This record gives sequence, structure tokens and C-alpha cells, in this order.
Amino acid sequence: MTIKDIAERCGVSVSTVSRVLNDHPDVSKMVRDRVLKVIDEVHYVPNSSARDLVKTQSDDVGLVVRGAGNPFFTEVIPVIEQAIERAGYTLLTHQINTEDDELRAGAELVRSKKLKGLILLGGCFDYSEEQIKVLDVPFVCCTYGNSFGKLRDIQYSSVTIDDMNEARKAVELLIGQGHRKIAILLDSICDSSISELRYLGYCQALKAAGIELDDDLVQETGAFNMEDAYRSMKELLQRRDDFTALFVIADSMALAAMRAIHDVGKQVPKDISVIAIDGIPMSAYVVPALTTLVQPKKEMGEEPVRILVDMIEGKAGNRHVILPTTVREGESICAIR
Repeated sequence: MTIKDIAERCGVSVSTVSRVLNDHPDVSKMVRDRVLKVIDEVHYVPNSSARDLVKTQSDDVGLVVRGAGNPFFTEVIPVIEQAIERAGYTLLTHQINTEDDELRAGAELVRSKKLKGLILLGGCFDYSEEQIKVLDVPFVCCTYGNSFGKLRDIQYSSVTIDDMNEARKAVELLIGQGHRKIAILLDSICDSSISELRYLGYCQALKAAGIELDDDLVQETGAFNMEDAYRSMKELLQRRDDFTALFVIADSMALAAMRAIHDVGKQVPKDISVIAIDGIPMSAYVVPALTTLVQPKKEMGEEPVRILVDMIEGKAGNRHVILPTTVREGESICAIR
């Protein structure tokens, strides 16, 4: 007995039987009861491979996570999973390294699983029209846009914060506390990605305040992880010890930087004030608690699902959502005395 046999006995489609088997809500009670009755009568045991074949033809979407070690992503992924389930779809998650191509990984997932659409969590900011041709399903960029690329807004969807503007706001908070010598810890000043955008926001804040950019206070880590952030912060402190504040592009890197500051005998915020962007939970529980601009994880997870489902179901086209951050006041910044 196969799923097709069940469908024929019930007088419904194979996809309807599949949705009953997977407990999707968009099946009437009458049809659901009829299908379940036949399944019980024939003692049908679902074949997982056959069931998956039907599902991927009807209600599966993919989530490609580029940089699964990002602590902020671990907060967003469950929100996406829950939102997909509420929408009546099934989510297939695929994790790749930061150096991998998320478009190609997504295209391979679409072909092998016959997906209806994709959410790309983390990715490049410089797609070209040629590059996105590998995807023939709707897709949404989550946590990033196409700031350095040439795509038109109608060619893709995105949900993100305004990285440049939020970085500017973070540095302005330090300036508002009287700081003039403000360092920055970042991956790279020219990565055509989040790091570069937040660097540009840093530069904007300094310029608006009449503070000359000091390249010697710009410390690149070369990677987006805590180990390199700690090492690079040590290098900066060995080179310069006269700055009073530090802007770090991500919470996790800021925590590593704060440890480096402690290990060289300085104190946060007495000697160096520290601020970052993300709002990951662990940064609220260190001592001192990190002051940070919190990205809205709930909206960051739900909005891409809403956009993707609308496109899959033909209710709307590509669109772009820019979410605001909120300041979580910790204990890592203070005013210049």
C-alpha cells in the first residue's frame, strides 16, 4: 500500500494525503477524518522517502545558514522555524561555512528537494543579476541586503537593519559621553559586507562630530570570530593605549575584546568604554554587562517568512524591510570625567 493508493481510496490528491500525514492545518476536518480512517483500516505505515518526495513538491522551503557559528543566528533560526510551521510549510535547514557560496548551496538544495522557496540567513552584499539566475524560486535575504551589488529592488527581497546607520548611532552614543578618541574593532574595512557598512557608519559619526579619522585606531581582525577578536584587540592595545572608547561591530567580538582589555590590566568602562551591535543574550550576563544595539530577532525571523510565503502563494512580489534596533543599556560605557 502506497500513499497513491491511499489517495485513490479517499478520492483526494496525493499532496492532500501528505498534508494529513504531516498534520498541516489547511485540510478540512471531513477530508482529514476520511484519510485517517482509510489509513487506519489498511494499517498504512508511511514510507519516509515517498512522503518526502510529495512534500518537496508541495510545501517545503529551505533555509541556508551561512556562518552557523554566529550567535545571533542561533536566536533567529528557531523563530524562522516556528513561523514556517505556522504558515503550513515544512522547513529544510542547510548550514554552510562563511567562505561558501550560499546561492549555489541554495540552488542545489532547490533542485534536490524541489523546494518552493528559500530564506538565505547571512550572505554576500554584492549579488549580480548573473549570479541570482541560479535560483528559479522566490528567495529572501535575511540580515543582509545588496548594498554593494547591482540588483534592482524588484529582483530580490530582504530583511535587515540599516547597518551603516545603526553603527553611526552606536558611535554617537560614545561621542555623547564625551569620547573623542574612539577605536573600532571589525573584520575588514573593505569586505563589501556588514563589516564595511558598519565601518562607514563609524566614519560618518566621527566626521559629523568634527573628529578626524585616526587610521591607527582602526583594528581589523580578518575574521568574524572571538579568537581573532581577542588577538586583534591585544595588538591594538599594544600599539595604542590612549583611546577611551571602542566600537565593536558584533557582540561576540566585543566580549572577546573586553577580555583582552581585562588581561592587559585595564578596566571596562573606567579605562575604555565598549559598545557593539547585536544584542545576543550572553552579552547581558557578562561583567560588566555590554551596552549594545539590539537587533529584533523576532521580527528578523518572522518577516522573511511572511515575505516568502506571500511570493510563493502569489499574494505579493519582492519587497524590503528595514528593522530598527533598540539600545540595551549595560555597564560598559561611561562619560569622560
